[in-house]
Amino acid sequence: MTTPDTTSAGQTPAQRYAAYRSRTAGNGPALLDFRTLYDFELDAFQIEACRALEDGSGVLVAAPTGSGKTVVGEFAVHLALTGGTKCFYTTPIKALSNQKYADLVRRYGPEKVGLLTGDNSVNGEAPIVVMTTEVLRNMLYAGSPTLAGLAFVVMDEVHYLADRFRGAVWEEVIIHVPDSVRIVALSATVSNAEEFGEWLHEVRGDTAVIVDEHRPVPLFQHMLVGTRLYDLFVDTGKGKDRQARLNPQLTRMAVEEVRRSKINQGRRTGRRRAPRPQRFRPPPRPDVIERLDRAGLLPAITFIFSRAGCDAAVLQCLNAGIRLTSKEEAEEIRAHAALRTADIAAEDLRILGYDDFLAALERGVAAHHAGMLPTFKEIVEELFTRGVIKAVFATETLALGINMPARTVVIEKLDKWNGEAHVDLTPGEYTQLTGRAGRRGIDVEGHAVVVWGPSVEPASVAGLAGTRTYPLNSSFRPSYNMAVNLVGAVGNERARTLLEESFAQFQADRAVVGLARQVHKNEEALAGYAKAAECHLGDFMEYAALRRRLSDREAEMSRERSSARRAEAARSLEHLRPGDVILVPSGRRSGLAVVLDPGVGRRSDGPAPLVLTVNRSVQRLSIQDFPRAVEPVERIRIPKSFSPRNPQDRRDLASTLRNKVPGDVRERRRGRDVPAADDDEITRLRAELRRHPVHGCDQREDHARWAERYHRLDRETEQLRRRVEGRSQVIARTFDRVCAVLQQLGYLEGDSVTDEGRRLGRIYNELDLLTAESLREGLWEHLDHAGLAACVSALVYESRQPDDATPPRTPPGPPQDALAAMVRLWGELEAVERDNRVSFLREPDLGFAWTAYRWAKGDDLDAVLLESDLTAGDFVRAVKQLLDLLGQVADAAPPNSHIRKTARRAMDAMRRGVVAYSSVA
Repeated sequence: MTTPDTTSAGQTPAQRYAAYRSRTAGNGPALLDFRTLYDFELDAFQIEACRALEDGSGVLVAAPTGSGKTVVGEFAVHLALTGGTKCFYTTPIKALSNQKYADLVRRYGPEKVGLLTGDNSVNGEAPIVVMTTEVLRNMLYAGSPTLAGLAFVVMDEVHYLADRFRGAVWEEVIIHVPDSVRIVALSATVSNAEEFGEWLHEVRGDTAVIVDEHRPVPLFQHMLVGTRLYDLFVDTGKGKDRQARLNPQLTRMAVEEVRRSKINQGRRTGRRRAPRPQRFRPPPRPDVIERLDRAGLLPAITFIFSRAGCDAAVLQCLNAGIRLTSKEEAEEIRAHAALRTADIAAEDLRILGYDDFLAALERGVAAHHAGMLPTFKEIVEELFTRGVIKAVFATETLALGINMPARTVVIEKLDKWNGEAHVDLTPGEYTQLTGRAGRRGIDVEGHAVVVWGPSVEPASVAGLAGTRTYPLNSSFRPSYNMAVNLVGAVGNERARTLLEESFAQFQADRAVVGLARQVHKNEEALAGYAKAAECHLGDFMEYAALRRRLSDREAEMSRERSSARRAEAARSLEHLRPGDVILVPSGRRSGLAVVLDPGVGRRSDGPAPLVLTVNRSVQRLSIQDFPRAVEPVERIRIPKSFSPRNPQDRRDLASTLRNKVPGDVRERRRGRDVPAADDDEITRLRAELRRHPVHGCDQREDHARWAERYHRLDRETEQLRRRVEGRSQVIARTFDRVCAVLQQLGYLEGDSVTDEGRRLGRIYNELDLLTAESLREGLWEHLDHAGLAACVSALVYESRQPDDATPPRTPPGPPQDALAAMVRLWGELEAVERDNRVSFLREPDLGFAWTAYRWAKGDDLDAVLLESDLTAGDFVRAVKQLLDLLGQVADAAPPNSHIRKTARRAMDAMRRGVVAYSSVA
């Protein structure tokens, strides 16, 4: 964006020249030329990073979202073009690759820029190629000739290496890219950038680390309570003493809102009934948007951690009659949407709900989530960037790299469902979301708004907002594909060495250094404790060891006696009958009680009798209330009409209990347990203690205290040693186990990769080994193209349904048999993994098999989506992932296999309709 230069106003020519010399001092010719491409001055951190690149270093740039990190990546592109070399610009997601490709094409022209993603291959031999990180990883392992002349690799959003599913790819690329290539790593602000930079320096050579925590557009934090907007922080003090603190008015208003809600509940329920708790209702989304509009805070992105919630929000705004666009803007929106969907068949547009989508767009409102057709998402992104869409309701995936800034970001909740449980937002996630607020060159300030609810404490929001950084932790681990490719390229020993260079091992080693230092300190302290425990009469540490053995044996015997008493008590409870009067021996429920229900079989931990006490209280007891066996002291008859809920029945039965049982029984208490006789081992140890020379020392207890300290510290030190051992060479040990699996299955023979291993090396998938084994076993040889698509889908698809959902439908006949064989094969591989102490392979997911089969057979989109219960976006994404793996299967299949031709036929049959629409703008 253009930032006007007002600094030269009123200056003489000499002053302007001096300012120019100051700005360009230290700039090389490439940087001077590069700066002319922008109509704004570069920031200091951008200049510093570009200078480091021009001087021959790699760089790591860690800066907030929206600060302009990509300028440094674009300088690497500039250096490659001016130097006649190549630059690969990698991104974590295809949408970001498409966006960066479009940006670079606008600047340099289509002949100089290429794009390689799982969906598109455009001009792949160009000097500048934008690609997903996985594509570059695959090229490195394949030894692609396209790598010739490569001088720079830009890794945008490099903090993705912390992603537990895909993060290893970033480390693979950094480790395996040729030494002559300079890495340009662009990261969000992380708290351990220096540590990451040290690792880059170790594995890549000279790397400059540039950290900038300054936001180019200041961010102001707010909370919305009802429809009232409050600043989260207020300034106190002046000058140097000025500091921000939590707004006390906001805290008071939050408390008042809870109180008012409770009062209203009481009024609604009336006096005759106890107030029934009602679920808190946040302000309606249309009201929030209108409140932001009145405050001049649009355009806004509202993050809702639910696809259905995003779609519902758009519908609510339409039903409320919200219109945020002018007539001219609505016409611009209509024209742009028509242009971008011109290639989509009218029938498909109808099925995809295009009319409703367009109606919302024309009012300036849209959803953005992974369930949408990619083309629809791109339309939203383009129109929002133009400023004609004013309110977008999005899931958090929008925050992951897409260049789509807003004036305001709204966060509805501070927790989200991560697929397994509801978890709180981390400071890093909060920073990532709010980083979209504030458009550089447009907004003077950005705004983050958290919607208040009873579970949202203002202090918690302040804590999230005040924690600006988060650590970058490696998620790297070896895989089967990685192992065969590494061993094939450099041999087993060199492969182990390369993996020891990973950031994961670097971080583990850093932790080991601290642990080893603590072990050394402990060992010095242990020597001092041993010296203090010395006794002139003999070896006190030997005596202390005898004391510990005696103490341990006595404790063991006590546990055994206690366990025996509990077992005896459980057996006695099993014999109780209704009407038995028992004496509860201890605890707050102690005293006489009559058994109403023996409670046998109610709990897994033993009988749980329901009793009535002499105090008319009905209680459910447990085995914990009976430290010893219980015997009935009397029996009374319980009337058939007795109800534990009837107060009169309880009074009558309690009265009968008191009258029937004599007072001396009611007051009786069991005496203390008679200690069990000592066993032979305890007798022997006590005798040995008494015979020991130091037993008669008058300073024996002083020595014992030092010996006890020695023992405790020695135990802690041993635990530390085990932790050091566990973290040392952890990646290499995992690699050895992976290689053991591959050796056992015949993919490796020593340092050699077998033919089957080479096929495995061409499969880049979470279930790579199961895919290779299915090929080797010939499970798919006799399938047609639709059956193969159904079977391969089980290797890429992951259902959003719970594990206990209804079993999915699968195609009948040979595909069904092949799927069953794949599941059996997975079970066999899981057993092999278990024997080798690794766990990489999840169970195949059959949830997309029927849908893939029907689409490959040529069924129309309406029928497929209706029966699959999938959104258009999920369907397209699943098919594209399937197409990617089908291509790998075709390449990896044996030369004489029918699968090559079948897989390519399946790809041709499935690449149609909504799947075929290009996602390159």
